[in-house]
Amino acid sequence: MVQRGYHRPRPPSPHAIKLNLILIFAFFFLVFIFYTRQWHLLDDQQKQQPFFDEHSQTDRMPDAELWDAPLSYGLRSCVKPTSRYKAATGWDHYMTVRSNGGLNQMRTGIADMVAVARIMNATLVIPQLDKRSFWHDSSTFSDIFDELHFIETLQEDVKIVKELPQELANVPRARKHFTSWASTSYYEDMTQLWKEYQVIHVAKSDSRLANNDLPLDIQRLRCRALYHALRFSPPIESFGKKLVERLRARGGKYIALHLRYEKDMLSFTGCSYGLTDEESEELRIMRENTNHWKVKKINSTEQRLGGFCPLTPKEIGIFLRALGYPPSSLIYIAAGEIYGGSTRLLELTSRFPNIVFKETLATQEELKAFTNHASQTAALDYMISVKSDVFVPSYSGNMARAVEGQRRFLGHRKTITPDRKGLVEVFDMLENGQQTEGSSLSHIIQTMHENRKGAPRRRRGPLPEMKGRARLRTEESFYENPYPECICASKKHLG
Repeated sequence: MVQRGYHRPRPPSPHAIKLNLILIFAFFFLVFIFYTRQWHLLDDQQKQQPFFDEHSQTDRMPDAELWDAPLSYGLRSCVKPTSRYKAATGWDHYMTVRSNGGLNQMRTGIADMVAVARIMNATLVIPQLDKRSFWHDSSTFSDIFDELHFIETLQEDVKIVKELPQELANVPRARKHFTSWASTSYYEDMTQLWKEYQVIHVAKSDSRLANNDLPLDIQRLRCRALYHALRFSPPIESFGKKLVERLRARGGKYIALHLRYEKDMLSFTGCSYGLTDEESEELRIMRENTNHWKVKKINSTEQRLGGFCPLTPKEIGIFLRALGYPPSSLIYIAAGEIYGGSTRLLELTSRFPNIVFKETLATQEELKAFTNHASQTAALDYMISVKSDVFVPSYSGNMARAVEGQRRFLGHRKTITPDRKGLVEVFDMLENGQQTEGSSLSHIIQTMHENRKGAPRRRRGPLPEMKGRARLRTEESFYENPYPECICASKKHLG
């Protein structure tokens, strides 16, 4: 029975249903287009500044954790001779020395020669510096070092003269290549040469003394020679201090980054990861044509996997961000010309735009005096690195080891040494998409480097599997870590 006044609704026509569906589809399509456009705009903005967000990598770390030196547990430098040590006397035997290598190879070699002269009862003639190495630097000893300070500081240890006496200029000399990492007994045996010669010429100075098992007074003499006597010349000292002051005026705290990404270093190590085929070939040809580089054929992949390659600018950028350093951090680049120039350096500056070089701290006129004097400019880098709040070497070369050693000697200033072998695995995971930059990566890298920040520790000995003299090459350098001989506990921390 049909109720009065009720009308059954007419079902919508197929045409109306179709129209409604079209309108609904059009609405959602417009919404989709709108949000897709906004997403692309945001993505483009992120691509333009992908790494500048102060909090994008990890939660902001406390400044103290980033910049403060590790606990030194009351340790201090100690170079005073023991009560058994006797003052130097005048000797009529003379030792001339030709230093070899770059600045820091020469510095540590000269410190060794001071100790060798003491062991052999020789008067040391001011060493000749290397003018034939890769850098072809014509600088003399007094151009780089304060010669008078060197002589006077060591006068109780070794007699030092500027030149060989005139009457000995033409006498026959014993020309010696002393063995590497030699003991005191080796040099005591060498004193037999004095029976036939009044002058011994040492052809190479680097690594002529053992790292370990030497008398305490000899080890402390090496420290006095390197850290006290071998002061840079007044012009270098003055200008280096001025550059540090300018850095402090820019940002207060700064990182000194020893970015070993120069052409000669990449060629010598055979590291071509991330380079073009043309660049790799250029480095191979350079290695082939450099006579004193003995190893010519190098597997770049094996070098990198073994941790024997310098970190690239991009890798260093990822590394520092993962450690928690914000993009605003002031970074001084202690290095020569970066291979690949500004294009390759962009991989670092995209993460840390506040980067400076000597050339941005000083005027062209100020730097003019240092042109074509690589050892003198290296001395400036050395000073700035030693005085930095944080020192980070991308490769463990002579300068990196020397700077780390002096920073330990001066109170264990923060030095972060990248675990290059371990980092290769992490960077490869990033490259393969198995990991992304962020808090997870930061945790991995921070954990990996918890004990690599320059805290006090004893010098590492040789690798246990090495035998014979080959084991000496695997020891940690005395000048990289002069503890315990030249770093002692203060009296109030004893007992």
